[in-house]
Order: sequence, then C-alpha cells, then structure tokens
Amino acid sequence: MKIGVPAESKPGETRVAATPETVKKLCARHDVIVQSGAGLHAAAPDDAYAAAGARIGSAEEAFRAELVLKVRAPDARERGLMAPGAALVGMLDPFDTDTLAALADRRLQAFALEAAPRITRAQSMDVLSSQANIAGYKAVLMAANAYGRFMPMLMTAAGTVKAARVLIMGVGVAGLQAIATAKRLGAVIEASDVRPPVKEQVESLGARFIDVPFVTDEEREIAQGAGGYARPMPADWMKRQAELVHERARLADIVITTALIPGRKAPVLIAEDTVRAMKPGAVIVDMAIGQGGNCPLTEYGKTVVKHGVILIGEPDLATLVPADASALYARNVFDFLKLIIDAEGRLAVDREDEIVRAVLVCADGQVFRRQ
Repeated sequence: MKIGVPAESKPGETRVAATPETVKKLCARHDVIVQSGAGLHAAAPDDAYAAAGARIGSAEEAFRAELVLKVRAPDARERGLMAPGAALVGMLDPFDTDTLAALADRRLQAFALEAAPRITRAQSMDVLSSQANIAGYKAVLMAANAYGRFMPMLMTAAGTVKAARVLIMGVGVAGLQAIATAKRLGAVIEASDVRPPVKEQVESLGARFIDVPFVTDEEREIAQGAGGYARPMPADWMKRQAELVHERARLADIVITTALIPGRKAPVLIAEDTVRAMKPGAVIVDMAIGQGGNCPLTEYGKTVVKHGVILIGEPDLATLVPADASALYARNVFDFLKLIIDAEGRLAVDREDEIVRAVLVCADGQVFRRQ
C-alpha cells in the first residue's frame, strides 16, 4: 500500500505525522512517500527519511497515496489532491463540522485521533495526552521566561529571594505536567480542578490542591467528569470557584490555565477583575486560547500586558517543541495504524472495534456525528 506523509501547511504548524523512526517500520511492508521538507522543522531532514527507506516526493505524490498521514486536517487545495476513497489519519477536530463535511464530500475515509476513547487499550495512540504533556511543560518555561524574577527560593549574600507562587487551573495531562515542571524549577504550587479525584495526583507531585466545596449531589455527580474530561459545572459552583480563584490568583506570580471542554467554548476562569487585582509583573499563560481562552483579556497568538499583568496567548504549545512532539505523535499514529491495516498490509477497517468506531468521523460520503 502507498502511504503519503505530506508537509503541514497550516501557519505555525511545525510537526510532522511520521518520523524516520516510524517510517522505517512502515517501509517494511509499504511504499512510503514523504513530501520533501515535511520534517524540516522537526529535525527530520529528507536524507533521514530516505535512509529509513522512504521515497522523497512532491505534495501531489504524497496526497495521492491510498493512506495519508497528517497532523492537521487538509485544506481545500490538499483535499483536491486526494483520491476519492483514500484514507486520512490525523488530528482532524471531530467537532469541526464544516471540515468533516468537506472530507465526506470528497468521499474520504477519515480518522480523527483526538476522538479515541480514554481506555487502556487506546493509551498508546492518545494524541491529546502526548501533545498536552509537551504543552504543559512548555507553558511553564514560557511563564518562567516572561516572569521578571527567579522561580526558586534563593539565599544569597545580598538577601533571600522568595520562591515564585504558581497557580495551575485545570489538572488534566497538561496541568499535571505543568505542576511537575514548575516543581522542578523550585516554585510553590497550588492547583484547582472541578474533578475531586485529581486531588491525590496533585498532592503526589508536591502541590496544594484548592478545594471548592460541593453543596449538592448534582454538583458532585457532574464533577466526576465524563470519559476523562471535565463537564460544565452549575452556575452556583462556578461562582464559588471564581471567588476562591480570585483570592489565590491575587497572591500568585504565575497562573497557567488549561481548562477545556471538548466541543465547547473554554470556560472563563480568570475574570478581568481578577487580573486587575494581581501583582504587577505577574504572568498568565492561557493554554485554552484556541477555544476562546480561560481569560477574556488574552489575545490569540500574542503576548500582551494588561493591568500590569503579562498575558501569553500562544496556541498549540506543542508546536514549539517540534522534534519531541512529532516523535510522540508519530508513535501514536503508528500504533493506530495497527488497527486498520491487516497482516497482508492492506487497509482493513473493522468498524466493530471500539477505538476504530470512535475515531472514524466520515466514510462513504457520510459524516458520523459526535455525541
């Protein structure tokens, strides 16, 4: 089977869907065509792919393959290069109905890896976790770079420097990695999340968990989340959380927000009044800016100063660590391909498989709607 690995065309996208490591494995049974320059930003030059057994070609050649591996969904021009009936694997955003409809119109068989269920068997292909882990790490480094003081406590001949106080909002994969990274840098850390079960994880990493009390059974039930993700909380709970967050953020030097709800606008966690009350020179890294942001003052793709606070709105932080982000993503993709390629090296899509069924977003001109 011919497998194509095109270069990513979205501005700022530095990752590649297959690395020389995974291409070498694929070349054992397939004809792999890598677009020239596809891995340039990810420290994977053409000669590394050629040494792994791939054929270096044009975008047209890569997109005309039977199976196309991408990071982002192809644009209109790229879709036009693909043959009807071809398979597409990537982070296609299962909630982007317009793009899914366009893929279906082209009669492509598309797999959105973000939709993989949070089950043990799917862990090795969990692209959201692999990329969020990198993003959480990078968020702390960006905050430390923007912060005008030391992160750890230092005792010097000129006096003692206090450790930075870091507040992490949202303790999924990105939040936990942010806690671990900030702890290594010597910060004092607090963390908040709607899901009570994460308290133990937070404390195991050396951070203090901020409890927002539940007053109804409904709040307790919703707080358990669904499928590993947070769910929208009732207005009364959100009000109590906002009051507590306001007090903790006012004392913080760095705030990193990671709260996302799949398919919905990101919840507002840091209001303008809270920003106004924060210390001059404090830093907010809004990791949810791609879905509207957890702070209404954050600006997409920019670092701005408002009310004396530095707000970082850089989207897709994993793209700033392209070599490792690509390596992890490519392994996720390779493990998924084992589910849709049979022992003879042919495409064999088993729609009864729980993982395949979850990530298959369109086929035969039909879009499969997300719940």
